[in-house]
Amino acid sequence: MNIEDILEPGSVIANLRATSKKQVLQELSKAVGEMLGADSRRVFNILVERERLGSTGVGAGLAIPHGKLEGLDRLQGVFARLEKPVDFDSIDDEPVDLVFLLLAPEGAGADHLKALAQVSRIMRERTFCDKLRGSDSADAIYALLIESGYVAPENFRVAS
Repeated sequence: MNIEDILEPGSVIANLRATSKKQVLQELSKAVGEMLGADSRRVFNILVERERLGSTGVGAGLAIPHGKLEGLDRLQGVFARLEKPVDFDSIDDEPVDLVFLLLAPEGAGADHLKALAQVSRIMRERTFCDKLRGSDSADAIYALLIESGYVAPENFRVAS
């Protein structure tokens, strides 16, 4: 599975306006709701519940909020570059300006963790993140993400 399988051109936000972690999660939940026809409040609650376990701000200006959403049949992603960095309670105490949201089907088992690890690996490349930060359109950001070479686990399947 390639990144195109989880991230569509319409699921990239080039300049998300938000002033707080909560607002980032609300805006991304709204985007997921529109994209998937899901209840944005439910998505928000899933993300907030995950954040209570520990921040998904992984450092170097990156956050990877994630969770499992009933009704999905495959991994779904939304990427946002924030207009201005926000405090995300990151492990390095640095503000976040790049956010890669991942949602997995409820029956995904541990395979979604493999996808999270791969996203984290590719997004930790400073040069790559600098290119994302320097891109001025959703199309340009999408193209960079597609060219990143990210491949999700081949055996990613929804448990029956």
